[in-house]
Amino acid sequence: MFGNYLIGLREGLEASLVVCILVAYLVKTGRRDALRPVWSGIGIAVAISFGFGAALEFGSREMTFEAQELLGGSLSIVAVGLVTWMVFWMRRTARHLRAELHGRLDAALAMGTGALVATAFLAVGREGLETALFVWASVRASGEGSSSPLAGVLLGLATAIVLGWLFYRGALRIDLARFFTWTGGMLVVVAAGVLAYGVHDLQEARFLGGLADRAFDASGAVPPDSWYGTLLKGVLNFQPDPTVLQVTVWVLYLVPTLVLFLAPVGFRPSVRATDLKAQKATDDKAGATDGGARDGDGAVRDGERLRDGTRGAGRAPGGDGV
Repeated sequence: MFGNYLIGLREGLEASLVVCILVAYLVKTGRRDALRPVWSGIGIAVAISFGFGAALEFGSREMTFEAQELLGGSLSIVAVGLVTWMVFWMRRTARHLRAELHGRLDAALAMGTGALVATAFLAVGREGLETALFVWASVRASGEGSSSPLAGVLLGLATAIVLGWLFYRGALRIDLARFFTWTGGMLVVVAAGVLAYGVHDLQEARFLGGLADRAFDASGAVPPDSWYGTLLKGVLNFQPDPTVLQVTVWVLYLVPTLVLFLAPVGFRPSVRATDLKAQKATDDKAGATDGGARDGDGAVRDGERLRDGTRGAGRAPGGDGV
């Protein structure tokens, strides 16, 4: 359940931050009239994400066993690839995420309502579809037939929504760079288990061989129905009797991915200069239209708090950039 909670928290918080950045910028620049199409785009993205997850869950039930395993294994591998790309992308671009979103929003404001809806939909929809796919794959891997994995995901999403609201109101500040580094590392560990489970699905579908070649069998020491067996299964997708291919794929994915993800990343002067120029341009635009957001309603102060909070995403632990 913890692994699925982590997925919901991490993915949900990224989507929440995107929403907060978009809303705060519109409020700060006095464009409250654009909030409705932005929320419409966000609502459409959420609905499509839930629909995609439901289609995966209920659509696969009508297939034969081998077809289900082939689909599940293939989509598990795709989900691991998307999540791996996502954690590296966030680590690399978080420092200028706000400026990038502001630039897209400025262009959409100039084009009209439809562009605003599309911008919000694309900004949130990508996160939602990735989350739906990875959650579906992880739920299959960690507890098929149990409601605990899904409950963990929903709790994680609920926590992310609350945290996003607190960030927007300026009531909470955390080191986002450190948060995304730790949760990203743990998510890589979860993804390694999902990948190994996906390989096992492909073996059961007879797409890959080696189903009878067991690397080890720890069922006696770690019974699957014991509390610690259940815990290991829920957190790490641990299987007491994996195949040789599963263990090989797990190691080949986990070790180099963690090493690359946790390696320090420095700033290149040209990149930093570009980011600062883009940041200054959006700040100047916001400052030129401050009159549209009244001090009395706290919108300007909220926007400033969010800006300070999201700038924390540009500081990696120990002073390095994300």
